[in-house]
Amino acid sequence: MVAINPVAHKLLNYVPFLLVLIDLRYEGVNGGKDGGVENHLEMGKKLLAAGQLADALSHFHAAVDGDTKNYMAYYRRATVYLAMGKSKSALPDLSKVIELKPDFTSARLQRGNLLLKHGKLDEAESDFKKVTCVWDADSREMRAECFIQLGEMGKAISDLKAASKLKSDNTQAFYKLSTIYYNLGDHEMSLNEVRECLKLDPDHKQCFSHYKQVKKLNKQIQAAEELIQQQMYSDAVSKYESVMKTEPNVPQFILNAKERMCHCLSKDQQTAKAISVCSEVLKADPQNVNALKDRADAYLQDDQYEEAIKDFESAQEHSENDRQIKEGLERAQRLLKQSQKRDYYKILGVKRTAQKKEILKAYRKLAQQWHPDNFQDAEEKKKAEKKFIDIAQAKEVLTDPEMRSKFDQGEDPMDPESQQGGGHHHHHFHGGWDNFQGFNPFGSGPFNFKFNFN
Repeated sequence: MVAINPVAHKLLNYVPFLLVLIDLRYEGVNGGKDGGVENHLEMGKKLLAAGQLADALSHFHAAVDGDTKNYMAYYRRATVYLAMGKSKSALPDLSKVIELKPDFTSARLQRGNLLLKHGKLDEAESDFKKVTCVWDADSREMRAECFIQLGEMGKAISDLKAASKLKSDNTQAFYKLSTIYYNLGDHEMSLNEVRECLKLDPDHKQCFSHYKQVKKLNKQIQAAEELIQQQMYSDAVSKYESVMKTEPNVPQFILNAKERMCHCLSKDQQTAKAISVCSEVLKADPQNVNALKDRADAYLQDDQYEEAIKDFESAQEHSENDRQIKEGLERAQRLLKQSQKRDYYKILGVKRTAQKKEILKAYRKLAQQWHPDNFQDAEEKKKAEKKFIDIAQAKEVLTDPEMRSKFDQGEDPMDPESQQGGGHHHHHFHGGWDNFQGFNPFGSGPFNFKFNFN
């Protein structure tokens, strides 16, 4: 069942009678073969106008029986069914009318509304699309209402724009346009349209209260953007937090605010916060190029080069000629390469001249500090795992004389690619933390490594 807003609902209930009035214009059309049919139609119409629905219905039954090609007879009968609330019975009659007279606008609008009420959105949409009653503001507004229900905001906007021009004081069309733009997160267009409404009627209650809301939001967003221009990023973040308080119910404003906060936090080098807010944006909108670029920058600040590369590559798929992305990606790839050349002395924080005893002491302290079990947060844990493995590898290389001398000659004994020729083979910690779990850094004796390779 499709939710229909109250205005549309009123319209729908009013439609049968409205269309009866409109259709008095069609009198005398298709006079039928038989005066009796005309007579029944005439009588039925009078009874319908007097609200005697059951009697009107029997005359229209008779008219349909008398001339099965008379589209007006079916149309009148459908009108009575609708007035009686029997929309299921009205549908086949309306379809018959359209089959007999495809350009009968009112019947199409009616059928579209019924299909919409019954949740048959696609069929309804095709009826509304065929209604080309371009000069009639009411039918344009009605069709716009249906497009809103179908979530086709672009089409609703163009119908409402037409309706606002067709009727000189159409405050309702401007109000609706303003609310559609608002729900799409376009505060500037929303403000323009609601101002048009207030130009026509400065005391319009709905427009005035909507205007106050949009104006407040608009002011906050402009202020936040000025702060970003001035590189006052943390102030801009708080300003966007108040934007989300001003309008907590429109997802698009929340998303836009978070996208800008993601940008500010990344620029402000508040790395962990930036990654978290950018990730929220990307969960809702995975192809958001701005959020991908900003998160990639944050990952770089955090030495998470592989993650940064992934984000830059996704951003590149959706925005091919962006120079910033290209440069960011190249930088991330360079930094990754550089980071893979590890300096084991630096990892343990010892001098190149350090004795074995000193190396073990530094190792114990760091291994305790960076043990992944000390970290709850998933991001932090991931970082600790990487660091922990580096610490263990540094200790293994620097406490083994042969490996240490290789390292001192600019070769990384832990990196198979930099091995020159044979030499005896050492375990490598490839495959990350999961392969590393069997190792106990606090084992007794001379720190034996236990490995369990998959």
